[in-house]
Amino acid sequence: MNTYTKIVNNGVNVTALLGAREALTAAPEAARFRWRATCNWVNGTHSHSLVEQFYGLGGEQSHKRCFSFDADHPEIFAADDAGATPVEYVLVGLASCLTAGVASVAQHRNIQLNTVRATIEGNMDIQGILGIDSDVRNGFEGIRVTFTIDADAPREEIEAVVAQSQKRSAVYDIVTNPTPVTVEVRE
Repeated sequence: MNTYTKIVNNGVNVTALLGAREALTAAPEAARFRWRATCNWVNGTHSHSLVEQFYGLGGEQSHKRCFSFDADHPEIFAADDAGATPVEYVLVGLASCLTAGVASVAQHRNIQLNTVRATIEGNMDIQGILGIDSDVRNGFEGIRVTFTIDADAPREEIEAVVAQSQKRSAVYDIVTNPTPVTVEVRE
């Protein structure tokens, strides 16, 4: 009788993730994270944001390096187009979170991924943000995410991987459920 061990490597350390899950189950207070970004105005609609430190596992943490992001509006809005628009960053965040989930779930389910591509689009009527029509919402009317996945699994299993990723995605939850946001001004 031949024994075949399938080796899958999607670059996700599932053993470490499951270990973290077990440790945080035993110490739920350590699972309370606070993510941060700082944003500085540059000029016009151009801003520059940095992400470096966060709070988690009961203390202050730092990324391996500081990440920077420029945001702006396109020239058609009389701007310099020095970065992606803030709404495009929302799309990037959602697509990235779902894609990371696909890789993690596939690794856990022993499915080798060959390629994963998420195409994401959000429709928006900008009459709202421009103050042309107060009945038009400022945000997206809807967002569509389309995955193209080549993997060593039947379509039904790939669809189940995507569904599980969606179920556990923090950004999907943020975008689809109301999140309390407070804005204040300090001197």
